[in-house]
Amino acid sequence: MRRFMSLFHRRSIHSILAVPLSVLMMAPPLPAANHREAPITALDHKADITDVYAFRSYEPGRTNNIVLIMGVDPLLEPGNGPNYFPFDDEILYELKVDNNHDAVEDVVFQFRFRTELRLPGVFTSFVGAGAGIVSPTNSPAPVPPGTPIVPPQINSFSSPGLGLRQSYSVTMVKNGIPIVLTAGGPTFALPANAGPRTMDHAALRSASVYTMTNGVRTFAGNTDDGFWIDLGGAFDTLNTHKFPVLSPAEDASLTNYAADFVSGYSVNSIAVEVPISMLTRTGAIEPATSPAATIGVWASTSRPRVTVRRAPLSQQSSGNWQQVQRMGNPLINELIIGTGFKDRFSMDQPKNDGQFASFFLDPLLARVINAAFGGAVAIPPAPRTDLLPLVVYTPPIAATGTPTGPVADMLRLNTGVAPTPEASINRLGLLGGDGAGFPNGRRLQDDVTDIALRAVVGVLNPAFNVAPNNRLGDGVNVNDAPYAGAFPFLAPSPSGRDRRHIDPGEPGCTGGVGAACLP
Repeated sequence: MRRFMSLFHRRSIHSILAVPLSVLMMAPPLPAANHREAPITALDHKADITDVYAFRSYEPGRTNNIVLIMGVDPLLEPGNGPNYFPFDDEILYELKVDNNHDAVEDVVFQFRFRTELRLPGVFTSFVGAGAGIVSPTNSPAPVPPGTPIVPPQINSFSSPGLGLRQSYSVTMVKNGIPIVLTAGGPTFALPANAGPRTMDHAALRSASVYTMTNGVRTFAGNTDDGFWIDLGGAFDTLNTHKFPVLSPAEDASLTNYAADFVSGYSVNSIAVEVPISMLTRTGAIEPATSPAATIGVWASTSRPRVTVRRAPLSQQSSGNWQQVQRMGNPLINELIIGTGFKDRFSMDQPKNDGQFASFFLDPLLARVINAAFGGAVAIPPAPRTDLLPLVVYTPPIAATGTPTGPVADMLRLNTGVAPTPEASINRLGLLGGDGAGFPNGRRLQDDVTDIALRAVVGVLNPAFNVAPNNRLGDGVNVNDAPYAGAFPFLAPSPSGRDRRHIDPGEPGCTGGVGAACLP
């Protein structure tokens, strides 16, 4: 106990003052994504950002575009009606880009939602079946036989059974100047998938991609949760179902050896596809060797400062926007920042992340791994300068000569690196020799759990890029559902009627097929 108290005491925020600035410019990666990671978002799950992705599109014919995605509202049970889980009209959702290396947003995409209750007298949000259902011959008065009771299956945003319908607006703020993007008509968010009788969810999803002004494409709606991990095992003090050292064959396989805890859950997603030239500070597609090629990306959610709930009347909100959550790299807040500082981290800005340096200098997660495996996993000594590329603009992500900027939690993406074709994507990203993958941005296929687990124990330092450090993994190597090959790339929402959570010990560990998951 004394050792632990000493270790935590050394992490006091006041110790920052005694550390040289050059040492502060680092922060470790984390082995997952942000699902209910801070006290404030555990209570306000609508504002909880689960994942942020930023990558150069690999969709044929669109490879000169950047795709930005944020997920919110984690671990949604697809069949949890009758209200399901729409976006919140009171939240400002933002995707932000820094293109001049000062950790301050230069391009922002703002999403606001508006909810319509189109069937206020109906007990559920979505209702439909076939060509519709009418009352039978023995229908009691005053409803005569043949009266329409159930509307036809929902297959468009004008279908009468779509009782809860959300539209949204998109504003691009560039260098402080707002530009409202329009698609020539209303833009609707894809609702949750109530099930195959009620709705043709594939048809709705197809209609949910909009081309805005300036060539921007957008999507908002309910999708599969694209993250995968043995989450329960990880939080049982690293008691994962698969022993955490993978064999070479297991490491190379797109097969799961343990259950994906997130399988069968959905999430609300916002996606934007933007020409590269709209994001770089030069307005051009820069080569990978250019200091202007690398951008920083993060997402945030904000609420009005004051909200008064007046049930049964509608609530009233006022005041300036107050940030609730932000996210850049996967799980910085969840497993590195101390619980007493998580809310402060959530509500602050990336440019101010030097104040949290005491948590970054000597990552406790690395020491836990080192101790949990009896020293078999050696880790570098503090200060951890090997982690610098994750929190400042520096090689191997940014080009030589790029201003490093302040320490800041952002995804760094070198927009000049050509995308890897979908069939050739390596789940280990940069660690697997795939230069277009995490931590150069983040694609859906990047196994950030295994990548971050290895990075935190030092594999970015050649002296520690050895076994078992470079074979650590949770045994969950792929998502439970295949991703789409085109924008918005996320897998479709699980059906509320037919969703399946894959559990330890049951058959079908990888997407419902293959060997049993490890108990």
